[in-house]
Amino acid sequence: MLSFLQSRFKIITSYINYMSKIKILTLLVVSLFLLNFGLILFFVVYYDNQKQKSPKEIIIEKLHFNKQQIVIYEAEINIHRSKIRLAENNIRNTKNKLYRLLNEQKNTSLKKDSLINLISKYQNQIEFINFDHYLAIKNICNEKQKHNFDELTKDLARIFSKKRAAPHSR
Repeated sequence: MLSFLQSRFKIITSYINYMSKIKILTLLVVSLFLLNFGLILFFVVYYDNQKQKSPKEIIIEKLHFNKQQIVIYEAEINIHRSKIRLAENNIRNTKNKLYRLLNEQKNTSLKKDSLINLISKYQNQIEFINFDHYLAIKNICNEKQKHNFDELTKDLARIFSKKRAAPHSR
């Protein structure tokens, strides 16, 4: 009788162990499914709401520009882009001159230093051009919009970053 009870106990405990393993695996599969579903849902909702807006669209939206201000802002964008394009071309041409020095046999240290300084001068110009552009945007704003502009200045570097920014039309 004791051996019969022991054998039944072993069968019952193995069945319980088997069932708890199935429950754990089921719970794990359901949890992973819900986690994946939640992540997919988050990315679909988040990225649908965060469609890549151009810096121009962000500025117009956050500052609540009216039609007249938009026309002025678009003209400012064109001026800004032409200045930036010129400075970027200068950087590109100067870099080409710098890299051509790699083919020269003689000592190019002085030329190299002057070209690198020239590149940094052009990059410095770009920062001044950008700052003046932001100032021009601020000057387009009315008094009420200037408060929004002050808030926007916290995000200017992100909004206008190369990774984030829409490509310039060429």
